[in-house]
Amino acid sequence: MISWINGELVELWQTNQKFFVLINCQGLGYEIQILESFFIKLKTNQISNKNITIWIKHIKKEDSDLFFGFSSKDQRNFYIEILSIRGVGSQIGMGILSKFSISEVINAVNTQNKKLISSIPGVGQKMSDRLILELKSKFKNELLFEEKKDNDEFEIKNPEIKKMMEDLQLTLQSLNYKDKEIKTIFPIIFKEVDLLAKKDNLSFENMLKLAMNYLEKDSSNLAR
Repeated sequence: MISWINGELVELWQTNQKFFVLINCQGLGYEIQILESFFIKLKTNQISNKNITIWIKHIKKEDSDLFFGFSSKDQRNFYIEILSIRGVGSQIGMGILSKFSISEVINAVNTQNKKLISSIPGVGQKMSDRLILELKSKFKNELLFEEKKDNDEFEIKNPEIKKMMEDLQLTLQSLNYKDKEIKTIFPIIFKEVDLLAKKDNLSFENMLKLAMNYLEKDSSNLAR
């Protein structure tokens, strides 16, 4: 079993919605599918020709060997747990961790936020129910820990972004959205902030538009 690979980053590329790296490890070239967030970080930092370590899940098929890579052991282990759930394939597992952090998934499971889980490509209502049920039994300790955490679980160090997030909360409250709804989408908005900043597209208006899109989507799902 391959736990991790350390080697020289040779190349990065994207094929449709899949993201890949090529690692030179002792003269062997390993083609590894990685998460979009990891791909953006590597591409932004432009660390080609430098050594990196990637935690690996190796899936062996009749006609191919597939490698899925993660920036941390926790991500890799969480991915393995997701794959043990009936009906969850390798690409759905990558989709879950590409869209949400581990803590966001655990929080969604803890609050039984089916709308959030079913927003992942390839995850329908039935699979959303199954994911919540099985992940809840797999991560009892983590869920208890999440229940004890303060609602403001993420720390915003950038004062400008912190001010925008505070203004966003006040604006949404003024639009009669409930605190529970706002807190549900805030971890998603916070995750998107980095992507907006990297694209030089970070502004209060864009953050508000993003928040409204998620809230409206949730409202439309409830209306069905």
